[in-house]
Amino acid sequence: MDMGSLITLALVAAIAFALVAIYNRLVALRNRFKNAFSQIDVQLKRRYDLIPNLVEAVKGYLAHERQTLEAVTRARGEAVGAESRAAAAPGDPAAMQALSRAEGALGGALGRLLAVFESYPELKANQNVLGLQEELASTENRIAFARQAYNDSVMAYNTRRESFPEVLIAGVFGFGSAELLQATEAPEERQAPKVSFR
Repeated sequence: MDMGSLITLALVAAIAFALVAIYNRLVALRNRFKNAFSQIDVQLKRRYDLIPNLVEAVKGYLAHERQTLEAVTRARGEAVGAESRAAAAPGDPAAMQALSRAEGALGGALGRLLAVFESYPELKANQNVLGLQEELASTENRIAFARQAYNDSVMAYNTRRESFPEVLIAGVFGFGSAELLQATEAPEERQAPKVSFR
């Protein structure tokens, strides 16, 4: 082999190595944001399991607040469906936006339910309700932390896939943009539900 062939071979090998390294880095970042979403998934399911228990615990006290209870139940059902679609395709823009809207509606409905509690001193003294509220508050905090970790992972992935030379490889190998999981725009839905009577 002559010197020109060796240089060409070395250049091709270096380019192939660089392409493999870029591809592997994009795969690692994509897997990182998918893993981060799975942490949100766990916490959302925990919250979805707590909500029927809370509704059941307060149903007797809030018999004439039926619309509020039904709104929470309906919003929970929509959020569960949106979460399932998002879990099937973490980062998918349509799925993440639908989940954000459904979670915003659920947060608003829960906020209205918890605001109604203020009118019922018996609920403030009910240990079962207080325990469920405490669990719900803890879960809301975990969801917030998991959402932040997911959004950080998505930002790192998107930044890398949009940088040169990764942008050249990302399109060829189907590394699409991932969507952040954002809170909805309605101000009352941007606030975490108040779950403490103190």
